[in-house]
Amino acid sequence: MSVSSSGTIAAIATPPGEGGVGIIRVSGEKALPIAEAIFKSAKDSFSGFKPYTMHYGYVLDENSTELDDVLAVFMPGPNSYTGEDTVEFNCHGGRAILASVLGEILSRGAVLARAGEFTLRAFLNGKMDLTQAEAVAEMIHAPSKGAAQLARVKLSGVLGHRIEELRGRLEVLRAHLCVAVDFPEDELECLPLDKMMTEVTDAVKNISEILAGVERTRAWREGGLAVLSGKVNAGKSSLLNALLGRNRAIVTDIPGTTRDFIEETLNLDGLQVRVVDTAGLRETTDKVEQAGLDMGKELAQQADLVLLIVDGSGPFDLSDIDPEFSAQSGKCIAVINKIDLDQSTPSASEVMAEAGYEVVEISAKRGQGIDELASSIREHILAGAGEPDPDELVPNSRQAATLRKALSELDGLVQDIEMTIPYDLLGVRLETACSALSEITGEITPQEVLDSIFSKFCVGK
Repeated sequence: MSVSSSGTIAAIATPPGEGGVGIIRVSGEKALPIAEAIFKSAKDSFSGFKPYTMHYGYVLDENSTELDDVLAVFMPGPNSYTGEDTVEFNCHGGRAILASVLGEILSRGAVLARAGEFTLRAFLNGKMDLTQAEAVAEMIHAPSKGAAQLARVKLSGVLGHRIEELRGRLEVLRAHLCVAVDFPEDELECLPLDKMMTEVTDAVKNISEILAGVERTRAWREGGLAVLSGKVNAGKSSLLNALLGRNRAIVTDIPGTTRDFIEETLNLDGLQVRVVDTAGLRETTDKVEQAGLDMGKELAQQADLVLLIVDGSGPFDLSDIDPEFSAQSGKCIAVINKIDLDQSTPSASEVMAEAGYEVVEISAKRGQGIDELASSIREHILAGAGEPDPDELVPNSRQAATLRKALSELDGLVQDIEMTIPYDLLGVRLETACSALSEITGEITPQEVLDSIFSKFCVGK
């Protein structure tokens, strides 16, 4: 995606499919002329588009045939989302209708917008900084209410303002450093080392505070992963169906029914959790089944939580549990299934509890204990995180990586100051740190970074 805001673009701004309303957005210098050419008001008194006012009427094709009755609104630049003249048509939400109206708009001189191009133009036209632009996508793709709240804080511009304030202080320090380099005989007067150390260590503290919430809020921002693991016929597929409240996985008494993994998503009181049912553990010579077992083990290693499903009605021994998923791993819950049947002696619950596992007893078939298990899943994935602070600043992965780069340079700068490294060499680290902070807000951002960010947007946003 080239960094350009020339030309007039148009796209359907609502999701694909059928619905009551579908919105087509047009932005650029031809937006108003196109709207005037294809829109016919239902009112004889209509004298032209009034800004920020909904006008009811019809979209006509070149033969004056009515394509749809619509509500149209004109938002003149720079007081629009993109900073350009923008028109939005609220049409009926059928695919054919939207396609015909969009086709008419494109035939009048607009071009189809690329993914994220409306927000890219907003960024290029100074309507938002890069942290706000990324927050738009984060809100759209937020897997939970908590994630949406965290994105909304950044959409307000608070993160960008804090980064800019921090960079501004470092730039002042750079200016003093340049003076000290140019006038070495006055360097101690221009920039005392103790003052420089204070400023740098304060910047380190500020960046560390911003980074503190990244891992703690990961589950809210990305969702959690829980993997069902256990021997064949322990009831993993039945449990998946019970958690979902519907039959998603095939359940039979034939060992090895599940040969691949099945993934579904649960919403546990606002937290999105991917639950994966894996192939049952057993010795096998079947290459397909073994591939499923290997894939299941790999998923379990990546998981936030592993549910060790045990058939409580049959013989059980701790050797049946993969030693990698010991109680000490801190990522396992022992789920004792089939409690509606006679239990083995000693019971699997007793054995697992003595081994240090948290134990939840269920009957996937009858739905017993499922609510308790769902609560335990949520608590484990959010362990140490708690509910998200709606006012907390939490950078995304790109921003966090760039902040860590700046932090590394500033940590090195602290060491260099302690070693009384020459001022001109100190300036190199300071310049690198400032450049990294500039990348976060978009003051200085490589083209490939912009391409990567905006290509992840949906078309129409």
